[in-house]
Amino acid sequence: MEWSIHQLARLAGTTSRTLRHYGDVGLLEPSRVGANGYRYYDQTGLLTLQRILLLRQLGLGLPRIREVMARQTDPDEALAGHLRWLRLEQQRLDDQITAVQATLQRLAEGEGLMAEESLHGFDHTQYRQEVVERWGQEAYRSSDAWWRGKSEKERTDWQQASERLQRDWADAAAAGEDPDGEIARALAARQATWLASIPGTPGACTGAPDAGYLRGLAEMYVADERFAANYGGVENATFVRDALLRYADGLDGA
Repeated sequence: MEWSIHQLARLAGTTSRTLRHYGDVGLLEPSRVGANGYRYYDQTGLLTLQRILLLRQLGLGLPRIREVMARQTDPDEALAGHLRWLRLEQQRLDDQITAVQATLQRLAEGEGLMAEESLHGFDHTQYRQEVVERWGQEAYRSSDAWWRGKSEKERTDWQQASERLQRDWADAAAAGEDPDGEIARALAARQATWLASIPGTPGACTGAPDAGYLRGLAEMYVADERFAANYGGVENATFVRDALLRYADGLDGA
């Protein structure tokens, strides 16, 4: 089965011009070109377009998408990774929708709000298994006790500070800042201090950032799409990674 460029563009909610551009930059080759000059795409093309659109949703530019697709040549494995991420996002959004609906209902009925109900879907413990696997049970227990010991205002303030840091990283990346420049170094220092403030993380006991820990996280920000999304996609996360790696090198030399 195959689709004309116009059919595929309509189904994808894009334009024929966009699909032709994907082809011109080496991302989406047609299976054949008709006598009328129209491009046609088979199932391989359809699969490739799906991957392109998924990566675009993560904020990747076309040069970066080309790199990712050249590295991830097994489409089954790549799509399985996308599916895992999409299901996590789906569950997170479903939980948050339920929480907001419950809050609206209680407000409409003049009832008091239930913290557990209103904040369902925003709980950091969704990453419990991953934290335990990466850094051990004690790291999770320490950070969990620290989080639960905070008041609601303290949690809100901390989350807002975290979001500001992520936005500042994304803004610096969008502005084309040098990962080794003054702005990037200042952001890396903020990131290191923020990480060291969380009990259970390496360096938390002394409040000093740990170079090895920073390097591991920096690589994970790019490798794991969930973390990359916090910074606006893999391209921005790559800037964060490069800045943190340079900062960590400075810690080694200190």
